[in-house]
Amino acid sequence: MASLNVGNLGEYLREQRRSAQLSLRQLADAAGVSNPYLSQIERGLRKPSAEVLQQVAKALRISAETLYVRAGILDETEREELETRAVVLADPSINERQKQVLLQIYDSFRKENAAEAAVAAAAEADRAGTAGSAEATTGTTGATRTTSTTEDPPGARAAAAAERPADASPDA
Repeated sequence: MASLNVGNLGEYLREQRRSAQLSLRQLADAAGVSNPYLSQIERGLRKPSAEVLQQVAKALRISAETLYVRAGILDETEREELETRAVVLADPSINERQKQVLLQIYDSFRKENAAEAAVAAAAEADRAGTAGSAEATTGTTGATRTTSTTEDPPGARAAAAAERPADASPDA
């Protein structure tokens, strides 16, 4: 769980309260919290619980997940996933079986994309490491010679071999 960012949360709550044209007292009453406590939250002096944030969100008619993200309780991607799931589950035009199938497909796409992103990030890190190794081993003729050291990043030797002409010997 991330650390609480109450200052940002308090400013956001004040903006939301004002845009809803509610006084501090009106919002406190609607959320079921005390006026001084809500004032302290808005000023960044108190760290509200998830339950209090949920009550305040309901009173403001905004997403509780948005407040959780602002408070650092919930990650932005988690919020988006929860909102997507909530929309699917709330759709009255599809039955329960269809909702479950749709959520399973959604989960499989998310896992597939996460795996692809991890592979791409590893390949990018490998390329960055290989590029640094090649720059460090350039000779006076401008030809790149890769030397094997224990500090080569994974895949550096394979990348160097791929750059070498097919008719060149490994020792050239």
